[in-house]
This record gives sequence, structure tokens and C-alpha cells, in this order.
Amino acid sequence: MEKAIKNLRSAKLLNLKALSNIPSRKLYPLLRPSGYYRIKTKRLKSVVNFLCVNYQANLNQFFKMPLEKAREELLSVNGIGPETADSILLYAGKKPVFVVDAYTRRIFECAGIVPRGASYEDIQRLFMKNLPRDTQIYNEYHALIVRLGKDICKTKPQCSICPLGPQRKQRGGRNN
Repeated sequence: MEKAIKNLRSAKLLNLKALSNIPSRKLYPLLRPSGYYRIKTKRLKSVVNFLCVNYQANLNQFFKMPLEKAREELLSVNGIGPETADSILLYAGKKPVFVVDAYTRRIFECAGIVPRGASYEDIQRLFMKNLPRDTQIYNEYHALIVRLGKDICKTKPQCSICPLGPQRKQRGGRNN
């Protein structure tokens, strides 16, 4: 995703009006490094259209509303689920909401901290209940989870070097 954002920045497309005006076929190569670029282009265009139509492309106006209301509105946009809505709110809106992604689920299920099959909301609630309600902390914590997921807890995890390794065996993680 970082490469795709860099591509958008280089093409001077990190604003709603520019994203609204660029044809999808020209966005494809810019978003390609993020994977599933056709779907992501469609979703990006949906969010941009929503913000342009309902907030006259004014992100400040959108992000002024309370977190719960902004989240509800994002979730009403076709193709936008909890992870995407929360990512927009945390990273673009600087709202204190914890993002749960596949790495979060995999790592914390494996460590036995969350039960297998727990809902997005249950996992998010666990983090938001136990961490200070702080955008910077949520951002950093999520970044650390992503790093752990990419570097150690991959599809073939390297449990022997994982900082959560000892807990896995005690809590019934996948290495039992």
C-alpha cells in the first residue's frame, strides 16, 4: 500500500478533486502495487464520490463530525467495510479508532489472546478497552502488528523468534 500511496503522491493525486477527475483506467497502474488494484480503484472512487457529493470534497468538514457518525457514514459507502472505514478514520482523519486487519487477527488468535473466529468488533473492542484512547498509540501499535505479521508471523510463521512465542504454546496457539 505504501508504494501505491507514493505513486498517488508523485502523480499529485492525493486530493479529492484530482481523484474524482482521474479515470479509473489511469488509476489502475498507480494502485497496482497494493494488490487487487481494480477493486481498490472502485472502492477509492466510491469514497471520493461520496465525499465530493456529500461534503463538497471538504475532508475537514467530514472529519469534524463525531467518530461514530463518520464511521457509520463510511460504512454506508458501497464496498467499504470496517477495516477500510477505520483506516480512513485513523490515518486520514486522526480519529482514535483501532484498525483490525488480517495480521492482527492472525497474531492474536495464534497467541490465544482472542478466540478463533472472533468478530472484527470484538477484537477492536479488546484493543480499545485496554489501550489509551489515543490516535498516535493506535497508529504505532498497528504499525508494530503489521511489522510482526510481515516479518515473523507469516503464513509459515517463525515462532522460534516471535516475541509472543512462549505464550503460543501456553495458550493453545497453532504451534501446539
